[in-house]
Amino acid sequence: MEKLTVLFSPLLILALGLSFPATSTYAGGASRVITVPALGVQGEGLPGVVNYIVIQFDRTTMEDGPTVQFNEVNLGGGSLVGEEWKEGVRRAVLAVAQAVGDDGRDWLITIKNRSMTSLTDGMSASAAVAVGIMAVYRGETIGSDVALSGQITTNGRLDVVGGLPLKIEAAAAARYRTIVIPRDQTLTPDWMLTTEVAGRKRVELIQVGTLEEAYQTMTGQSR
Repeated sequence: MEKLTVLFSPLLILALGLSFPATSTYAGGASRVITVPALGVQGEGLPGVVNYIVIQFDRTTMEDGPTVQFNEVNLGGGSLVGEEWKEGVRRAVLAVAQAVGDDGRDWLITIKNRSMTSLTDGMSASAAVAVGIMAVYRGETIGSDVALSGQITTNGRLDVVGGLPLKIEAAAAARYRTIVIPRDQTLTPDWMLTTEVAGRKRVELIQVGTLEEAYQTMTGQSR
């Protein structure tokens, strides 16, 4: 797969909060939609936050993708997303396509970030996006009490993130009892604080190294 098309134009809002340009042509079959939690930090001195990313998966007859479009219209709790955030999504799409053995040429993926902030950036949600895309592609679901924080690489490896202690506090407040993290997170300077906060908040940390491992943990599905 050598090409990934990214559309940045805001989209019209339907009841679901997602729609498509009128010029698009679709293959048969209904859209698949999933929502995946993403842990973030609002800024220096501010608490962590749990965002919710809505991912809609369609197959199109155009076959010039994979194509990603971002719904950044502010209605329905949506937020703008920065260039790093979009780059993280691009990597997530490529990693999923490689993992499932599909060139993705007929994929149309629409993403809406539901956030309490007006702008979200960074790549720490990219692994969660990848798990969400894989789940919606396979028609499977994500556990209701598990969240993930990690960067994804295009070859399906998970890389470390910052601000994890604050993210754990936000996840615990939102009643997430398990957090999936990159295996190399143990090498980061705030690892001791991370484990202390997780113990105090009674949150289980599960370390994984790959997208497939993260997927199995978050969905309970093994292959």
